[in-house]
Amino acid sequence: MLNHLHIVILAGGSGTRFWPASRRHYPKQLLPLAGRADEPLIAATVRRVAPIVAPENVWVSTSSTLVDGTAKILPRIERNRFLAEPVARNTAPCIGWATATIARSDPEAVIAVLPADHFIADEPGFCAVVERAVRAAAEGWLTTIGIVPTRPETGYGYIEAGEVISEGVHAAARFIEKPTRERAERLVADGRYLWNAGMFFYSARVMLAAIAEHLPALADGLSRIDRGAARGDEAAVLATVFPTLPAISIDHGVMEKADHIAVVPGSFGWNDVGSWQATWEMAHRDSQGNSLPPNSIAIDAHDNLVRDHSRTAHSKRWALVGVRDLCIVETDDAVLVIPRERAQDVRAIVDELKARGEMDRT
Repeated sequence: MLNHLHIVILAGGSGTRFWPASRRHYPKQLLPLAGRADEPLIAATVRRVAPIVAPENVWVSTSSTLVDGTAKILPRIERNRFLAEPVARNTAPCIGWATATIARSDPEAVIAVLPADHFIADEPGFCAVVERAVRAAAEGWLTTIGIVPTRPETGYGYIEAGEVISEGVHAAARFIEKPTRERAERLVADGRYLWNAGMFFYSARVMLAAIAEHLPALADGLSRIDRGAARGDEAAVLATVFPTLPAISIDHGVMEKADHIAVVPGSFGWNDVGSWQATWEMAHRDSQGNSLPPNSIAIDAHDNLVRDHSRTAHSKRWALVGVRDLCIVETDDAVLVIPRERAQDVRAIVDELKARGEMDRT
């Protein structure tokens, strides 16, 4: 465990593809959508880094509206380690502010940025890859983890692994946007290309210098927030300055432009838990391919997912007859029924609710 290692958990997403369980004020990272049935995704994220980082060095970056709900799920994280963004401005301002905040008290900090809503099957394998990435970051590399692809995926960006820097660490030759199916097949067949999983590792000094070089408007805003913090007035300055920061991802704003970028290949059962289809894929299923609540009845029913997030779930009996390949999700105020192959289309329901002015249901 490095004395100067800090983990920043990115936990500001809305999770619209997991409606109706995921809502604006209780999004997917707060739900048990993969892995243990009683463990929200963000709780699993914090638990699996416990072997490599001190609890006081875990930070959670989220929106101001989600702090209370997230803090209840993470009782061991001190309240002053929650970074509450007044508005969403994409990952560069989020990561920049977290980095500047940590650097005030620990200028020698090495920081790992991890999404809150991913699933990892092989946790010891994951920690080993993270430790490798942290070592590269401590040596001055802006580092990311690239997932060894298991299929031609069009939903992820790719990273080309270049020359070997050290054991298990490569220079990142280039970043590639989400490809067409044909190109994805070529990238996977090539063997040099990895999925971009959105995990970043760096020393605070190196990242802040890269932001100053490539995103000067963001660097200026972070300096204003720092000066406000020095005066004891950070909250007021943050509320004024943060909404004006450039809304850009750390990938586009820094990683794709900077020199000295490294990538560490990893293969540890990673899944970004992107839809109810992914939940079905990772769930325990019966001999007919169904993942159902306890004591359910399934007759001539195959490859279905049922998730009951209602308050009466414990007393309810689910019964399926003659249906296949469905996702069925119930909450107190909504029921979703959708073919698994169209699970990505759930976000269209959220869009329709917004169009109807029913924001309380999104």
